Amino acid sequence: MMIVGIIAVCIVLAVLAFFLPRLSRPPERGTQRTLGAGSRAGGKAPGVLGRMFSKPFRSGSRAVSRSGSAGRRTRGRMPF
Repeated sequence: MMIVGIIAVCIVLAVLAFFLPRLSRPPERGTQRTLGAGSRAGGKAPGVLGRMFSKPFRSGSRAVSRSGSAGRRTRGRMPF
């Protein structure tokens, strides 16, 4: 379920970043803040379990960042 949510957020952010590049920053930061809190909470588990629990949040945060920057980069390359 979390994977579907991350994919949906990435798609929305990429579209938002393409059409409204400046307005896409606050939602991207908010999403990364939320995923960062999940990663920190998961990382408090001891040892290998902590890395396992925090990994989906770290990779989700990385995906959100990439989708937002890809939308802004694509918008910058457009001729209009």
